[in-house]
Amino acid sequence: MKLKLILFLAVSVITFNSYGQGFEVGDEAPEIVQNLINGEEFKLSELRGKVVLIDFWASWCKPCRKENPHIVEVYKKYKDESFKNGEGFTVLSVALDFKKPAWEKAINDDQLEWPYHVSDLKGWRNEAALQYKVKSIPQSYLIDGDGIIVGINLHGDELESKLKKLRKKKSFFSSKD
Repeated sequence: MKLKLILFLAVSVITFNSYGQGFEVGDEAPEIVQNLINGEEFKLSELRGKVVLIDFWASWCKPCRKENPHIVEVYKKYKDESFKNGEGFTVLSVALDFKKPAWEKAINDDQLEWPYHVSDLKGWRNEAALQYKVKSIPQSYLIDGDGIIVGINLHGDELESKLKKLRKKKSFFSSKD
């Protein structure tokens, strides 16, 4: 009887954890279809061929806003790099906001200069956030040029370290340093 109870609890915890965490490294990132800040529809698949950080955040989220300067720094440094499985690096910011003016102001204030900012303005009911099982923010997924998840919740120096590992090795005879 005790063994059955322990087995049941173990299976329950594993099931709950895998549900609560969304996807794993090696999984294909599901499509995201939402409107850009200018109202145009945008699909994650339009970024195929690039290394992409899918960043779930919100203008009202203090930890997200604290993380933004580092993401900006990494974006500037790696946006034109060649990777083992992708050409260039960009960010797809998925905002869990309700109000467009607050969302726009945060983008401008934090100088989030990449062009891919999407939201359906449904807050925690954001369709992409539900699909990716986002339970807290900031939450992020790093995907390669084929749309495969290669990193989850890489913050601070972890993100840059992962991008360095994914970067193509420069040839000895390369004109770049």
